[in-house]
Amino acid sequence: MILTAAYEASAAANEAPAGGVAGWAADLMDSFGAVGAGVAIALENLFPPLPSEVILPLAGFAASQGEFGLLAVLFWTTAGSVIGALALYAIGALLGRDRTVAIAARLPLVKASDIHRTEEWFARHGTKAVFFGRMIPVFRSMISVPAGVERMPLPVFVALTTAGSLIWNAVFVLIGHALGTRWHQVTDLVGLYSKGVLAVAALAVLAFVVLRVRRAGKGEHRATR
Repeated sequence: MILTAAYEASAAANEAPAGGVAGWAADLMDSFGAVGAGVAIALENLFPPLPSEVILPLAGFAASQGEFGLLAVLFWTTAGSVIGALALYAIGALLGRDRTVAIAARLPLVKASDIHRTEEWFARHGTKAVFFGRMIPVFRSMISVPAGVERMPLPVFVALTTAGSLIWNAVFVLIGHALGTRWHQVTDLVGLYSKGVLAVAALAVLAFVVLRVRRAGKGEHRATR
């Protein structure tokens, strides 16, 4: 429990809570080393509420304490990202286009034309979406599902996911390594970025709903005239 003790000591020194996701990740890394960091990131892909911006700097901090090598943590966290993404890709592939369209048809305010536009957009921009999507909280997990539904060639998906994940992981691992016991400072800053992304997404969904409801209302008005 060397890393857990070091984590708790650094948390106490910085008045950060010793527990939660970071404490859980510290326990994983204590038990399995760099592989534990990879397991945590794989689970983060499957359960987006687990924030990589907490796990990755902590892994960098662990490397700075000599718990495992820096290259090992970069390898295993990237492998974890790819494994988690492949699981979601498989879900999308098993779901398939027909089931996706059928599910979407049952959703309120969603039309078949929305699905067709989404497919057209993904056909044009899917590679960029998979690569850059790996660097956007929440969407880094979600983008794997439509890639599976649209059956993006697996070698392309793996290559793009690996490249995007390595960049994202390396940034946070290296910052955590450089900050040492102050690793949690990057978590605080990126938390603002994550909240901003979620706020923009929420506003986009709200705008979609408002516009769709207004158009539906106008259609009913014309029908009654």
